[in-house]
Amino acid sequence: MKFGIFYEMQLPKPWGATSEQDIFQQSLDQIELADQLGFEYVWEVEHHFLEEYSHSSAPEVFLAAASQRTERIRLGHGITLMPAAYNHPARVAERISTLDIVSNGRVEFGTGESSSEMELGGFGVPRAEKKAMWEESLRCVVGMFGEEPFEFHGEYVDFPKRNVIPKPVQKPHPPLWVACSNPATVLTAARYGLGALGFDFTGPVETGRRREEYYRIIRDECEPIGAAVNAQYAIVSGFMCCPRDEEAIEKGVPGMAFFGYALSHYYSGGGHDPGNTDIMRAFRTATAPAAPDEAGGCIGSPGTIRERLLAYEDAGVDQVIFVAQAGATKHGDIMSSLRLFASELLPEFKERDREHQRRRETWLSAPVEAR
Repeated sequence: MKFGIFYEMQLPKPWGATSEQDIFQQSLDQIELADQLGFEYVWEVEHHFLEEYSHSSAPEVFLAAASQRTERIRLGHGITLMPAAYNHPARVAERISTLDIVSNGRVEFGTGESSSEMELGGFGVPRAEKKAMWEESLRCVVGMFGEEPFEFHGEYVDFPKRNVIPKPVQKPHPPLWVACSNPATVLTAARYGLGALGFDFTGPVETGRRREEYYRIIRDECEPIGAAVNAQYAIVSGFMCCPRDEEAIEKGVPGMAFFGYALSHYYSGGGHDPGNTDIMRAFRTATAPAAPDEAGGCIGSPGTIRERLLAYEDAGVDQVIFVAQAGATKHGDIMSSLRLFASELLPEFKERDREHQRRRETWLSAPVEAR
C-alpha cells in the first residue's frame, strides 16, 4: 500500500492580509517534507468560489511549484474539472503535458465534474449534462496527448484539426483517475480503466467489497477510455499522527469536523452569500466539541493508525491519501505528524508493498489490453 497527502487549501475565517499566501507556502513546505520522508503522492484539488472550504482554483500552478521543490513524489490532480466550461480540453492537455515535462514525468491526471452549485452555476455547467461533458472532454484530452494532429466534433466540444503541444513525458500518457465520491462512479472508473479516487466513508469491510468489484470489472468488462489501464483503488482519509491518541484527537479532529461541515455547506444545497457568509462562525455555533470516540479516519497514535491501515491493507486498497490540511489545523502539527508517521509506520507498509503488488497481479490475472 502506498501513501499520499491531499490538499484543499482550506482557509476558514477570519482572514488576515497574508492568510492565503501563508497557507500556500506552508503547504509547499509540507509537500517538500513529505517528499523527503518517502510519501509517494501529493494530490491537489480544483475548486472555484468555495470560500473557506477550498482556495485551490489553480492547481496546475501550485503543482508546478511543488515539482520544483521535490524530486520523487508523484503530483496528482485530484481532480481537474473536465466540462469544457471550466477548462477547454486543449488547455487541459497543454497544462498536464507541461507539468509532466517540468516534473520529469511525475503527473497523475485525476478528473471529475463537481456537484457544487456554486461551481456549476458560476460556469454555466448544466447538472444533468455534467457527466456526459466529463466523458467527452476526457476522450478529447487523451486523444490530444497522442494524436498528431487531433480533431473532434462532438456534442459539447467542437475542435478543428490541430496538433496540441507539448506532449507528455509519460507514454502513452500520465495515469488517468476519476473522483468517486458517488459509489456508482467506482464502477464507471473500472469500466473505463481509470484509477478510483474514493473516500474513507464506509470503513474497511465495505471498501474491500467495492475494491473487489472494481478489480473484477477491470478484469472482465473494461473498455479503456485511454490508451492504458490504471488499475488502482485509493481512498482519502483524515489524518493526524501524535504520540498519544488524545493529542491526535485534540489537534486533528476539529479540522476534519470543519472539513465535513464546510463540505455539507456547499454540496447539500445550503444558502451561501458570496463574500459575506462566515462558515467557521456557523460551524463553531453549531458544533459541539468532539468526543474521543469520534475521531475515525487515521487520527491517533501510531498504534491506532496502524490498526486502521492494516484493515485497509487487508481490504486490498492500493493507496491511502491523508487529509491533514483541514480547517484551522496548525502547520507545525501537520509537519510533526508527517515526521512521526514516516518514522513509525511508513517503512513497514513500504516493505510489504511488493507483496501487495503480487496480489494485484493475481486480481488482474486476465489483464485487458487498451483498445
